[in-house]
Amino acid sequence: MRKARMSNGGEAIAVLDVGTTKVCCFIARQGEDAKPRVVGIGHQLSRGLRAGAIVDMEQAEASILAAVHAAEQMAGETLRDVTVNVAGGHPASQTIGVEVAIAGHEVGDGDLRKVIDQGRLYDAAADRRLIHSIPVGYTIDGSRGIRDPRGMYGERLGVDMHVVTAASGPVRNLTTCIARCHLDIRALVVSPYAAGLASLVDDEMDLGVCVVDMGGGTTTLAVFFDGNVVYTDSIPAGGQHVTSDIARGLSTPLVHAERMKTLYGSTLATSADEHDVIDVPQVGEDEHAIPNHVPKSILVGIIQPRLEETFELVRSRLEANGFDKAAGRRVVLTGGASQLQGVRELAALVLDKQVRMGRPLRIGGLADATAGPAFATCAGLLQYAVTRFSAPSLQSRRGHDAPNGVLERFGTWLRENL
Repeated sequence: MRKARMSNGGEAIAVLDVGTTKVCCFIARQGEDAKPRVVGIGHQLSRGLRAGAIVDMEQAEASILAAVHAAEQMAGETLRDVTVNVAGGHPASQTIGVEVAIAGHEVGDGDLRKVIDQGRLYDAAADRRLIHSIPVGYTIDGSRGIRDPRGMYGERLGVDMHVVTAASGPVRNLTTCIARCHLDIRALVVSPYAAGLASLVDDEMDLGVCVVDMGGGTTTLAVFFDGNVVYTDSIPAGGQHVTSDIARGLSTPLVHAERMKTLYGSTLATSADEHDVIDVPQVGEDEHAIPNHVPKSILVGIIQPRLEETFELVRSRLEANGFDKAAGRRVVLTGGASQLQGVRELAALVLDKQVRMGRPLRIGGLADATAGPAFATCAGLLQYAVTRFSAPSLQSRRGHDAPNGVLERFGTWLRENL
């Protein structure tokens, strides 16, 4: 069995972000201020994944092993278990109600644990796997508006649970692949949830915000309200789709399409685009044989519609599920695809909200190269692991699968607006 012990005797905290375009591993030590500090980083080009799901087990295993080994070498440690993100499998959420009998006695911690455990027994469809089960409000004998039922009396105690599920096939492939790397999985966390834990400030979580995590194969979103995540969804479009559009539109190899997107890509047209010329190698031809130049305006004309469509899908998902108002007027963008020039302005235009870029806020030890939006999910996994596994299960914690009284205001809002 692989061990993970830090030089000071404490146990290492290890997380793994398995994405469509990159695999990233962080190893951290919890400092005296309880803030995790990264001591090992490994990231590797992702192979064997498509739309966040594994399509080639051997290639995915090699990518994961390479990233984990690099982090282990930097930290001087050997990992035993990791907290892992879930990006594939079309994560989706819903709110369910659960009740248990309490026979008229005073509600205590044991009763809370019982009703919450009952909620976590939510029977997802045969092809779905439960990832998160988070309390969002309590009832006693049908009386709603209860933030913390402990100390109260009644016959039946109820809880509204926000459950997040994902397709069981892709999740099982992910867990099997990580097991083949001789690693145990400590917890699974959906990507936008983790990205929000890393990049949001407390006021945003309380007032309402939508986190849009723009990955290579998927764009996932999470709505936070009153301090916790209350809705998640996934859209099958990401940065790789933009690259593919460029490759097809300009008849250029994918590697050159990615390079042009990174160096010259933008979502906003300018008057200078017609005069700026880009060298575009053609598929199947010698790069230097026949010069092929196109104006930058054509590149922008390919990129803009795809990202505009992505943000329109985000808006329609929020409106269709009734969370547009809960998300407030704030959107935070994370993920590598969000770093394209003009994405923030385009998102503000399409979503009609205030938009900012999200970066890891609560993690120490990150260099500038790993402290940007592309590493928000991995940093959020660290935050999740530190908080969840170092706190009592019934202690109210912001952003984690534990009872949280302030979420009752969301439950009230949900019943009044849906």
